Amino acid sequence: MPPLEPGLLDGFAMFDGVDAEARRAVLAAATRRDLREGETLLREASSNEHMYLVIKGELGVFLAGTGKEPVATLGNGETVGEMSLLDGSPASASVIAATPCKLLAVDERAFWELIESSHAFAIKLLVKLTGRLRANNATVSQSVILRRRYERAAMFDGLTGIHNRRWLDETLHRLVRRVEGADRGWLSLALIDIDHFKGFNDTYGHEAGDHVLTVVAQVLARNLRPTDLVARFGGEEFVILFPDTDLEHALIAGERVRSAVEREVLTLDERALPGVTISMGVAQLASGQTVPELLKAADTAMYEAKHAGRNRVVAAK
Repeated sequence: MPPLEPGLLDGFAMFDGVDAEARRAVLAAATRRDLREGETLLREASSNEHMYLVIKGELGVFLAGTGKEPVATLGNGETVGEMSLLDGSPASASVIAATPCKLLAVDERAFWELIESSHAFAIKLLVKLTGRLRANNATVSQSVILRRRYERAAMFDGLTGIHNRRWLDETLHRLVRRVEGADRGWLSLALIDIDHFKGFNDTYGHEAGDHVLTVVAQVLARNLRPTDLVARFGGEEFVILFPDTDLEHALIAGERVRSAVEREVLTLDERALPGVTISMGVAQLASGQTVPELLKAADTAMYEAKHAGRNRVVAAK
């Protein structure tokens, strides 16, 4: 095989400042490697004994579980595989040719001789690895941010911005367990329905209906105590949780909320809309009562409020 041309290393930033003798030693020990498009150079978790220099073409870097798109692309003048040589570990990712590639393969012995003989190469390698670590940290940080956004989206209603049914189920069960385990404690719950909501939707349109849901949710949240919690139960129904609150005081809080909704002035795109009212059933957790039973008691009281003329608060019997 003919010797490799001395100028082959000119396009690699890693070799800037490396003296001619060290370059000749690398080229003397290096071998050519050609890859077809789609051919695997390194496989994640497999051993690797070379640093590869990309003379021509592009390599895609793939991590398990990240889908079919590469997390990074390496082109002319890039290197890959040096981390495995430094710590003796298997490849941390799979590297696959995105296009036909021409590479130089530098084996482990020549790699370490280059580090020992060339201060310039060692510094360039350190800078390169630092950049990769920073990029990895940025990726991790972004993943954490995305995860938090996902968790928030999973617990909040997309329309109204308040907690959703999933959050309510988890929180309500936790509060019930806490009351059951305490020597003394209360938990009350209000189930709320917007009066004549279907007729409002049919008359003024779904955009106006969505606006009403959002406004009612905001009014409920604004008129609660800091310890009270509100969630969208589904459709035009909402639930308020009153921790450490008996039925008497929950009814007072419920009446305050009902009155605030009744007073709220509704407009949409400078168009006046008729106000809405709510019907509310309030129940206090009884000893030994389950979450479905508590919700059922509040639901029954809410329908009593509707049958009694709507726009009122009724206590569960």
